Amino acid sequence: MAEAGEDDDDKTEEPTQRRIEDAIKRGDVARSFEIGTLFVLGGLTLSMMMFAGSSSRELLFAMKPFLGNLHQIPSGEGGIRYALMFALTATVAAVALPFIFLFIAGLAGGLIQHRPLWTFEPLTPKFSRLSPMSGAKRIFGKEAFVQFAKGLAKIALIGVIIWLVINSERDRADALARMDVAALLPAAESITLKLLSSVLAVFAVIAGADFLYQRFSWMKRLRMTKQELKQEFKEQEGSPELKSRRKQIAMARLKRRMMQAVPKATVVVMNPTHFAVALQYDRGMRAPICVAKGVDSLALKIREVARDNNVPVVENPPLARALHASVDIDEEVPVEHYKAVAEVVSYVMRLKRRAS
Repeated sequence: MAEAGEDDDDKTEEPTQRRIEDAIKRGDVARSFEIGTLFVLGGLTLSMMMFAGSSSRELLFAMKPFLGNLHQIPSGEGGIRYALMFALTATVAAVALPFIFLFIAGLAGGLIQHRPLWTFEPLTPKFSRLSPMSGAKRIFGKEAFVQFAKGLAKIALIGVIIWLVINSERDRADALARMDVAALLPAAESITLKLLSSVLAVFAVIAGADFLYQRFSWMKRLRMTKQELKQEFKEQEGSPELKSRRKQIAMARLKRRMMQAVPKATVVVMNPTHFAVALQYDRGMRAPICVAKGVDSLALKIREVARDNNVPVVENPPLARALHASVDIDEEVPVEHYKAVAEVVSYVMRLKRRAS
């Protein structure tokens, strides 16, 4: 127990996104059962407001002829079975829609807290749970005490609310015993709705507070030690998937930047299909610089963007291959290629002057 306390004290770092995602995959999420109860209670209140009158009328309409002719039903086993089946069928038909509404409300209470998860991790047997020390910690630990105190407070608070509502309707409740059956149901429905609405309002506060507490407890449980944080960082840095992802992102950014630079190029040197190098040269520059280069499909894309923006394209396979191998993006052309590049640039300049 002391070692567990020391481990908890060492967990001073907030959980990383990876640790949170791993916990969610295992089915370990911040979940408040009070939220589910709140939605069911809210669904019950709404279903009573929407369906109580119509359901009671349907049940009364179905049962009235039956109750009026009870004397005609045989008293044997078959008659009793018929009476029970008729009453059950009429009751199910009357309350089917409210129960469907309640079922949907219960599902919504779970879905609003987290998306559906498919995992068998919570069902996997764990031998650590068989430890007497672990069992004692679950029964007498801090979390068990919090849940016990919360249950007592909830029962006491809701009990007070119920007493206040019933006490305010005491005179009306006494009159229910003297009411006609037809007027009894609407009066009872009114009192029940008032009671449910009051409990629902209190339960909304309880559920909101419990959700915040469960979220705080969950994040606290996922906290990491400094050593765990360092180890995870090392694993992520060495992960082939992460390296591949970073490389893909870098290549995508470089490709986007090159495509934006091609319209500003002076000339694109390429062979028919495999290599393309876009060069930019302005007066005052010591040598042309490479603003884009590529092979195969990227080379064809560079040529397409160049022609769409009236950038001259010169086919020179040996020079295109040599430049692609020897110069990187935003670098000057190497000295050994000055002469060949100068001839291409001069040719392009002459074409521009002739065109103008």
